[in-house]
Amino acid sequence: MATAVHPTTETLPVSLADVRAAHSRIRDSIVHTPTLVSKTLSALAGATIYLKFENLQFTAAYKERGALNTLLLLDDDAKARGVIAASAGNHAQGLAYHANRLGVPATIVMPMTTPIVKIVQTEGHGATVVLHGNTFDEAYAHARVLEAERGYTFVHPFDDARVIAGQGTVAIEMLEEIPSLDTLVVPIGGGGLISGMATVARAADHPIEVIGVQAELFPSMYNKLRHTDLPCAGDTLAEGIAVKQPGGLTAKMVEALVDDILLVSERSLEESVSLLLQIEKTVVEGAGAAGLAAVLANKERFAGKTVGIVLCGGNIDTRLLANVLLRDLARSGRLARLRIRLQDQPGALYNVARIFDQERVNILELSHQRIFTNLPAKGLSLDVECETRDRAHLDRLLAALDVAQYQVSLIELA
Repeated sequence: MATAVHPTTETLPVSLADVRAAHSRIRDSIVHTPTLVSKTLSALAGATIYLKFENLQFTAAYKERGALNTLLLLDDDAKARGVIAASAGNHAQGLAYHANRLGVPATIVMPMTTPIVKIVQTEGHGATVVLHGNTFDEAYAHARVLEAERGYTFVHPFDDARVIAGQGTVAIEMLEEIPSLDTLVVPIGGGGLISGMATVARAADHPIEVIGVQAELFPSMYNKLRHTDLPCAGDTLAEGIAVKQPGGLTAKMVEALVDDILLVSERSLEESVSLLLQIEKTVVEGAGAAGLAAVLANKERFAGKTVGIVLCGGNIDTRLLANVLLRDLARSGRLARLRIRLQDQPGALYNVARIFDQERVNILELSHQRIFTNLPAKGLSLDVECETRDRAHLDRLLAALDVAQYQVSLIELA
């Protein structure tokens, strides 16, 4: 992506004055989340890393900011009629929570495939949930129909100047606390957050580079601005930024204000979710880890810089989080699954288990396979799931099994 052309704010739908006004409007009703340096992540990255903990908002995501700003700008008649949105994610939670707090009726249209936990959470904030269609596009279309029929005000998750201004308040707070930031790394889904933050960055008293991040599986804004045609589909960990079509307003702003867009792999996202939990003791969703993933995957790009990263959300399913953490342990060698060929005779399991004991490796699970195998009838395949201290410890176990003349294969993750 070519270096952004930085126009005057009059040519864009959102100005610094809009963001500052939004901050004055919402600041007493949201959490002023901390921006903290991470010494450990800084050492890993070769840069000074500051984290903005937007996962500590009441609904665990920055989306509250834009939703609240929009609600506060409605006239009394619009508030009385109510608001509507199409969302199964953080936008639904943020809008429902603040609408309920302000006494504004809120309707959220969700696909019928939405997990029940998200429906219950949204209803718990006082919103009426309407289930329609099997995809987001179908839910969105139905929301626009209800908007027209019932006189609701539609609150777009990103392509609305009021929403963009609200999201930009994240950068206001970051630069007030850490004025030395010279780089902002911001996840991009539809583009509302980075559009608002870049508006603030361009008005700073020193140059600040603004870098967007998208999942490799959903490079929609990247495609739009680079005129590429990479596929936008797949089961990404970063579902919060899995947007197939970016906004019209946000695409204009990103093209004008953002310096570059980086793509991150699913493995990088998983590793960053795990690192943030292990090092910073904070839970983030896949989208919330995208900024850190981009920095760690492009260390030379950020070397020596003072980087602000937005942990934009913390709403991750606990079972999915557990899976991510276990996969990270496997990749680091602390969990392993070995496939060992044995003779089907008494003492075979005992003899191989002695080697695990000698190497002080903990066996977690055993699985025999005698039937569905290409081994001879007197052979069997033994899968051993085990726990080691680190990769070097695992390598010592493999060497000991090799010395004992066992045929062993390590079952590795993709």
